[in-house]
Amino acid sequence: MTDLTGKRIPNKVLWGEKENKAFEQLKTELCKATMEPMQIVDFSKPYVIEVDSSDSTIGAVLLQSMLEQGNKPVAFASQKLTSTQKSWTTIEKEAFAAIWALNKFRNWIFNKPVNVYSDHNPLTYINESVTKSAKLMRWALALQQYDVVFKFKAGRANVVADCLSRLDN
Repeated sequence: MTDLTGKRIPNKVLWGEKENKAFEQLKTELCKATMEPMQIVDFSKPYVIEVDSSDSTIGAVLLQSMLEQGNKPVAFASQKLTSTQKSWTTIEKEAFAAIWALNKFRNWIFNKPVNVYSDHNPLTYINESVTKSAKLMRWALALQQYDVVFKFKAGRANVVADCLSRLDN
C-alpha cells in the first residue's frame, strides 16, 4: 500500500487485485486488533504507545489509559523500513520504532508522561546504560525531550503493534 503513495509514483493510482487484497487485509487486521471504537483524546489522561518492528516494517499504536476501562486506541501508524534500516540489529529497529512513534504522535504526547511498550526487553535499558553504538547514543539523547518510560510487553500480548509491523510481509 505504501508503494502506491511514494514520491516517485504518478498521481494516478494503479489499483489491481494485489492492492485490493492488501487494503482488505489492512482493514481486517485493524478491526481484529481493536474490536471497540477508537478513543477521543482526553489530554488529562495518561498515554501508552506500543511499538514493534519486523524485518521490513515498524508499527505503533497510541493508546490512552482510561482507568476504569483499560487502554483504548487513539491512533495507529506503520512505516516500511528502507534497505539500510532493514540491515539494522533488532534493538536498533525497536529503538527506531519507538522514536519514530514518539515523533509521529508528538502533538498528543509532548510534555505528557508516556509509557512505551516493546516486546524487545533490552530496549527498556536504553536510557539507563551507556551503549557502544553511536546511533543508539544519539537516539537516547533525542529521547530526553520526552517524558518516557520504556517497558517490556511480551510479544503475544503486543498484538496491535505486532500486527501493524507485519502488514507488509
